[in-house]
Amino acid sequence: MGSKAEFRPAAEVAERFHAEVVAPLVGDIGYAAGLLGWGSDVLGYDTARSMDHGWGPRLVVLVDAADVERVRKAVDDGLPDEYDGYPVRFGWDSYAPRHHVTVATLGDWLRGQLGFDASQGIGIDDWLVTPQQQLLGVVAGRVYADDGRLARVREALAWYPDQIWRWTLACQWSRVAQEEAFVQRTHEVGDELGSRVVAARLVRDLMRLALLQARAYAPYSKWLGTAFARLDHPDGLDVALAGAVAATSYAERERALVTAYELVARRQNALGITDELDPAPRPYFDRPAMVLGADRFVQACLATVTDEAVARHGLIGSIDQFADNTDVLSNPAAFRRLVSVYR
Repeated sequence: MGSKAEFRPAAEVAERFHAEVVAPLVGDIGYAAGLLGWGSDVLGYDTARSMDHGWGPRLVVLVDAADVERVRKAVDDGLPDEYDGYPVRFGWDSYAPRHHVTVATLGDWLRGQLGFDASQGIGIDDWLVTPQQQLLGVVAGRVYADDGRLARVREALAWYPDQIWRWTLACQWSRVAQEEAFVQRTHEVGDELGSRVVAARLVRDLMRLALLQARAYAPYSKWLGTAFARLDHPDGLDVALAGAVAATSYAERERALVTAYELVARRQNALGITDELDPAPRPYFDRPAMVLGADRFVQACLATVTDEAVARHGLIGSIDQFADNTDVLSNPAAFRRLVSVYR
């Protein structure tokens, strides 16, 4: 990108960039501005490595429809070439250099980020089809100015409604229930690689379950481990999951996984939203495999989903629980087409 400036977190750069450069260009009107949308910097995960790819001073500025063109022109004409040693106009890969101060109405920006205008209400289908990473793009970034228009939406999107949360917990437990016996079965037929792959899939599902239990949206795969690590793990869940991935023998793999199963089961019980269940591992019927019997937690969560409009979807899960293609999850035009799955 051509910058010789030392790395500082983009949220700090954007704060001063807003105060010293962009706010004077916007002028004396009501607006909201923040570091929002795409990028590791929105999540607060950027490092010096981030500077080589889509990183620099940028903002989203949200104004009334009547002010968009004036503010957009003021920004286009008034931005400097450089701010504090960082290029203001930058590109990467196939993206030509340009400035990255987006000026829009709140509704237009939300439609571009989420595929719908959440300021006008959020339906069940909207919650289920919107990837958690896209929600994070609205609620996780730093805000530097707000006349109230943005705060209301961020509050509304901060976490799932209670009934949807309980349902997504059931669906996540279902993913564990579907595969927990396969670690042993693949090993039994001599497929050690397959056993490791299934174990890794279960580790990922348990990480996402822990985030759901903590009421924290999961970012896309690059940052899933970072988000999980930033949860509180005094019970050692992080150590158990790391052990499952690192295990070189089936015995070690199973021991680490059943430890992790019991820990997430105890976390589930601690939520107090279902009947308490025995968190101890148990044999998988008469096979030589130790599992949790995660289907018990599926049914316990489902029993608390009393909203028929949510419960009628069965266990298909929200979009993050049945799709992981980046070209779908990062493209509102693509993932909004999946609304039909829920109808």
